Amino acid sequence: MKGKTMFPLCRKTMTVAFAAMAAATAIAEERTLALDEYRDKMKAAWIGQMVGVSWGQPTEFKWKDEIIPATNVPTWRSDFPLRMAYGNDDLYVEMTFVKTLEDYGLDAPIRQAGIDFANSEYKLWCANKVGRDNLRRGIAPPDSSHPRYHNRSNDIDYQIEADYAGIIAPGCPQEVIRLGNVFGRLMNYGDGVWAGQFVGAMYAEAFFTADVNALLDAGLAAIPAESDYAQMVRNVRQWHREEPKDWTKCWEKVRAKYSKNFNREMRDSNGAIDVRLNGACIVLGLLYGEGDLDKSMVISMRCGWDSDCNPSNVGGILMTSRGFKSLDAKYVEKIDYVRKFSFTAYDLPTLFAVCEKLARQVVVRSGGRVETGADGVERFVIPARKPVPDPFIPSWKAPSPEGSRYTSEEMSRQRFAVVLPDPEKLDDPDPTVRVQKTLNELFPGWKTSRNAPDMKPGFVLYDASNGRQFAMVRTHPPKRGEAVTLSRTLKVPDGNPVLHFAVANSSGGDFRLVVRVDGTDILSTVVDDSSKKSHLRMYDISLQPWAGREVKVELANEPTGWLNEAACWGDLRITANNGQSD
Repeated sequence: MKGKTMFPLCRKTMTVAFAAMAAATAIAEERTLALDEYRDKMKAAWIGQMVGVSWGQPTEFKWKDEIIPATNVPTWRSDFPLRMAYGNDDLYVEMTFVKTLEDYGLDAPIRQAGIDFANSEYKLWCANKVGRDNLRRGIAPPDSSHPRYHNRSNDIDYQIEADYAGIIAPGCPQEVIRLGNVFGRLMNYGDGVWAGQFVGAMYAEAFFTADVNALLDAGLAAIPAESDYAQMVRNVRQWHREEPKDWTKCWEKVRAKYSKNFNREMRDSNGAIDVRLNGACIVLGLLYGEGDLDKSMVISMRCGWDSDCNPSNVGGILMTSRGFKSLDAKYVEKIDYVRKFSFTAYDLPTLFAVCEKLARQVVVRSGGRVETGADGVERFVIPARKPVPDPFIPSWKAPSPEGSRYTSEEMSRQRFAVVLPDPEKLDDPDPTVRVQKTLNELFPGWKTSRNAPDMKPGFVLYDASNGRQFAMVRTHPPKRGEAVTLSRTLKVPDGNPVLHFAVANSSGGDFRLVVRVDGTDILSTVVDDSSKKSHLRMYDISLQPWAGREVKVELANEPTGWLNEAACWGDLRITANNGQSD
């Protein structure tokens, strides 16, 4: 009987012992990275992005669904205009996220991240624009990227901005995932976020290896295996195995599978800007580049579509793995270390210092430590742990939004907040009634004359070239030769009264703007496309001669012909330096 009972006990004991040994081994598995080596690779990571985006920028979106001819690839020379990177959204947008982390710490709340992004002044496109518009309208994250409010959640945006996450998290992919759920969810959802986590995890691993397949494995380990994005990576790797020598054959399969022009069944795709399509260009460049920096970036560029963003990711990842000291002189000899990146507080030395500061915090947060050895060398000691990806919740299976909205106090901290009227209050089949309802909501006290239905008079959200939005009212003259007029009768305040308003013509159209006070024209000018930067014009007109008097103020939208004669009006108010306002 003893023999029959001892074996199960021994087996149980052995199982516990093996589990304990495995746990101890897991704890003991650590990787070290000398601080000097981290600095060298981190520096190279930013330079790689700058090189890739500058090199590819002249080709961006000029070739879609076709390979860029080799003769159209710009020649990289030591005097290549690397300066283009300082004003490129591929870099300065992610620096907005770095600044939030610098200011509020690694645990910066997603709502604060959203406020900082909403306060950015640069022009945006695609998922970034929709996400920031939502934030400025009071839709707080993570709802700002929810497919109910966002029609571009699988665009490329967070993929091209996630580099920072891996740069400040060497060997810490779980932190890359977490950061994706703070900053990636401002503008992307599902594959759009996972793409950034994939790229960030490759950066995090590039501090320890230059092996492309190891980098791709690290990226895949950080995202849901069921995702379309993960399947795309597996597909490109398989196609590479089938055609290891001819990247154009792999590219043809990418186009057939992921270009919406060739595959009408692509889910939630916005065509040339789709994250899976452009992500495939990154993977293809890494695989067929065979570790060669120039070859990898050029192949990724020649794939077309977003052909500056993709080589930027490729260049950043590969240069991280090599380090700044090993880079060819042609990449680095013209770097301007004093110039600041547009819309940021960062030049390169400042950026490097902030990244090191954050990386030290990330390593400790991730269970590692910073220690100085007997040799006097300071090192990161980082636990080697497998990441746990996000749950598989793609954009096309999104649950109901959380109902997350910014409070009035939070909106007051947004410099460009746009308070939108309730669309149900504005709806009416009569264009004049629609315009009047919009005036009642946006600029109470102002009245409109008759409008024609052309060009949908009423509420419009206008995008200015500086990234700011205006809630505006669109008017349209009722017929040839007859103006539509906005008017208000009021007592002009004392002090230094000023009439403020913004006005814009429609693209390709013009009209005559006339400002009248008590029937006297005080301004008459044509508003057209003569300003190349923006259709929007801002006016501040002194009403000093009428201070203290009751007058009728009129703004006229007079037709000059009969082509796109609409006008958009915004920021309509009268102020005085005594603090009084209409």
